[in-house]
Amino acid sequence: MYFESVRPRIPIVGEVPGSLTTPMTPDEFRRHGHALVDWVAEYLAHPERYAVLSRVEPGAITAALPAEAPDLGESFEALFADFERVLVPGLTHWNQPGFMAYFASTASAPGILAELLSAALNQQAMLWRTSPAATELESVTLGWLQRLLGLPDAFSGVIYDTASISTLHALACARERAVPGVRVEGLVGRALPRMRVYASAQAHSSVDKGVMLLGLGQNGLAHVPVDDAFCMRPDALRDAIARDRASGVQPLAVVATLGTTATTSVDPVAAIAEICDAEGLWLHVDAAYAGAAAMLPEQRAHFAGWERADSVVVNPHKWLFTPFDLSAFYTRHPALLRAAFSLVPDYLRTADTEQSRNLMDTGIQLGRRFRALKLWAVLRHFGADGLRDRLAGHIALAQMFADWIDATPGWTRVAPVPFSVVCFRATPADVPDDGLDAFNERIVEAVNATGEVFLSHTRLNGQTVIRLAIGHEGTTAAHVTRAWTLLRETAAGRGTT
Repeated sequence: MYFESVRPRIPIVGEVPGSLTTPMTPDEFRRHGHALVDWVAEYLAHPERYAVLSRVEPGAITAALPAEAPDLGESFEALFADFERVLVPGLTHWNQPGFMAYFASTASAPGILAELLSAALNQQAMLWRTSPAATELESVTLGWLQRLLGLPDAFSGVIYDTASISTLHALACARERAVPGVRVEGLVGRALPRMRVYASAQAHSSVDKGVMLLGLGQNGLAHVPVDDAFCMRPDALRDAIARDRASGVQPLAVVATLGTTATTSVDPVAAIAEICDAEGLWLHVDAAYAGAAAMLPEQRAHFAGWERADSVVVNPHKWLFTPFDLSAFYTRHPALLRAAFSLVPDYLRTADTEQSRNLMDTGIQLGRRFRALKLWAVLRHFGADGLRDRLAGHIALAQMFADWIDATPGWTRVAPVPFSVVCFRATPADVPDDGLDAFNERIVEAVNATGEVFLSHTRLNGQTVIRLAIGHEGTTAAHVTRAWTLLRETAAGRGTT
């Protein structure tokens, strides 16, 4: 009885006021939920009331918030007031049609609603048993996308968060196939030759990070020279492989890109696949941005040969209006993927392990969110024809902008426009060559400062280049025209608005 008398009583949740906050009731949740949906609906209906690029100074958000979490719970009204007062001014509005930097990422309405369902259901699909619906919907939805893209049935799909992780898993598969026992023995202290991965000089930096994480070292990546259109040169790839073999280096894999980050250039995958077949190398195709365009019959020529790859990545969160993040990874070798990553401790072993697909076996991540739900919602809401119409519209807008650049003295397009990104420079005759980089940098900064559009830049052939990337669901000819007007006005004002 003594212990009973001194043992602290564990309160029932919601019972004690003050030090414990009662849980949000269903009625309160409904009230706040309705208000939030109204706020989101207004945000989606009138995104241009916000400047695309935040104007806050570094550290401003941190300074406006307490350094410690509250001891006592606060109302949702107080939380939302701070959301609007502190956080919204510090947002970069990727859901603004004037967002034309990097690659667009549209959180479309059906995808947003599906994210709400996903959060409410709180599925953890590590095992089939822990969420049969999430596990099987992922296979079904990726199968839909696979057929829309024209990838053969030989591929099997899995969802990761980003293309960086998809590429990492592809290279891990390549290493698993090429180095017997690597899963158990690793790479260190074994009589193994140096290994090499090959990618275009325009390939995404995630390839560098992948070889670093896999223990190949950054020098384990060879950047293959590109041609005048910024595409990988097959002859240079063949020469690089031959040089490495002659010097005792073991070629491992090639990463070809369909839609590079800087210019959206298109590597000649069919020719690269021939080399990979002849050399016995893993071919991974990074189509994170441009892969969606394979849905368009008139664009299929860009994707010739990708059906011969060992793995392919396409990111629906880039150009298929799916809220971030969702990366679709396809491989011809799902058994090899499982061999590289499957690890089933006793506490996760179930009676149906051998009969069902467990997503935890397909990568480094154990926990798996219900990401497939939002892609399923997007594909069903828009339909294949609706998606094709929007993609074709973006490509047409980019071509329209490219035509304006080509037709206007003092402006120069510096790369082909296979999809919906245009790379160009202001090149007025009265600005000396050694001042053009700074001039273009000032133009980008000034245009972005207007808050109406957000452009990015890159460097090509040692020169600063402006990028205009079209891909937001709501971007129209009016938004592209306004960007062109701002660019010309800024250039005419000598780089300032």
